[in-house]
Amino acid sequence: MLRVAIDTNGLYTTRAGVARYIRGLLTGLRTLPQVEIVEHAWKVENFEYRQPRRSWRTFYREIIWANFISRGQLRRNEVQIYHATFALYHRRPAAMKCIVTLHDLAVLRQPERFRRWHRVSAKRQLARLSSADKIICISRFTADEAMALLGLPSSKLEVVYNGCDFSSGPAPVELPPAFVVPDDYFVFVGSLEPGKNLALLNQTYALARSKGVTLPPLLIVGARWSGVAGEGAPPADWRYLGRQPDEALVYLYRRARALVFPSKYEGFGLPVVEAMALGCPVICSRVASLPEVGGTAPRYSELTASGYLAAFRDLLTDSSVRDQCIREGLPQSSRFSWNRCAQETFGVYQGIQS
Repeated sequence: MLRVAIDTNGLYTTRAGVARYIRGLLTGLRTLPQVEIVEHAWKVENFEYRQPRRSWRTFYREIIWANFISRGQLRRNEVQIYHATFALYHRRPAAMKCIVTLHDLAVLRQPERFRRWHRVSAKRQLARLSSADKIICISRFTADEAMALLGLPSSKLEVVYNGCDFSSGPAPVELPPAFVVPDDYFVFVGSLEPGKNLALLNQTYALARSKGVTLPPLLIVGARWSGVAGEGAPPADWRYLGRQPDEALVYLYRRARALVFPSKYEGFGLPVVEAMALGCPVICSRVASLPEVGGTAPRYSELTASGYLAAFRDLLTDSSVRDQCIREGLPQSSRFSWNRCAQETFGVYQGIQS
């Protein structure tokens, strides 16, 4: 049996896709009798952006704990493999095998999206990737980025797709959220930072108003980061809902006219798969990994207000477009499960042990 330390620091620092990845991978790996999992983290939450507390906790986790405490914990736990699920900033015993999951390289492609500390820290971590025995990329797009931007050889990379909490197993539980849901609406799901491109949807709604076109309200699920104010004042019928539990998210996906996801760059794009798995059409653009993950199911649009308005109107006026998105989305989403992700990840573990 393999004894593997899984870096779970992401569960204490983010509620975005990385945390979903860690939870899904752990759930899948724990169904495999051939592997024993040890969670490895400084288990102190750091979700709020209140300063200076967030900065001090980040400093302690990435500098003090990672460099002076982590390695001793790994040695005492007698693990054979260390799996860094987000970044390689922890030291490990020299003889220990190491795997790193690379989610994307947005920090290199779009550095303006990130705070200065994040940019400096990420570049330091990326420089260490070549020391890993294998690098798991969550899409072929991310693997291609790793070769193009970091010069990593293809022999070091393995593509293992993310799973989806709603695409396999028992039917997802849904519960009405604690607010009145409109009869007709679009939904946006994601962490609200500039790269998610909510500004484009603002422009789209403004264009619709100028043409006398009435669009359904937009329900926005996600935490609002500082720096998003540059998107402009939102339309009156937009509703910022903050984070929502999965049961409410299922409810919203199943009743939405569509998920609108104008992101500029994604290593995978979990909301796209989640929506497809729940019979919700998707409007997005052919950027980064989204065509790879969405296949033929989404209604693709250029990243322009006029393009998104045309896509909105298609979903509102042509039932055949909506039906096709749903029909093609369900089998496409079934390609992505956490059990499959875990099995393929375990195969990577076995490969570096042989």
